[in-house]
Amino acid sequence: MNPKDDFLTQETAKILKAISHPTRLWMVEQLAQGELCVCVFNENLESDFSTISKHLTVLKEAGLVDFEKRGKQVFYYLKMTCVLNFIACIKGTVKQEYLDKLKKIENHEAA
Repeated sequence: MNPKDDFLTQETAKILKAISHPTRLWMVEQLAQGELCVCVFNENLESDFSTISKHLTVLKEAGLVDFEKRGKQVFYYLKMTCVLNFIACIKGTVKQEYLDKLKKIENHEAA
């Protein structure tokens, strides 16, 4: 079977691609704490509103987030919470590999 023809593979790749950008990954991690107004992203990121909006659109189209309008404000929330386990797994592995390399360097310098 060609992976390009597999719907689940394509959708999974879309999700992984959506969180592959550092800003979008940060947004997902912020939304893990609860829903946030777009204005919070605007205050915390050194990007203009249109760029923030584009990032949120990518996350929404991938099915990771959704939003609610309340008056003039738009609040985003994390829809696909299982992705947090995946992110934590990756960060834990990266951290451990870094610590292992650091330990090897320290052991080498001590010898």
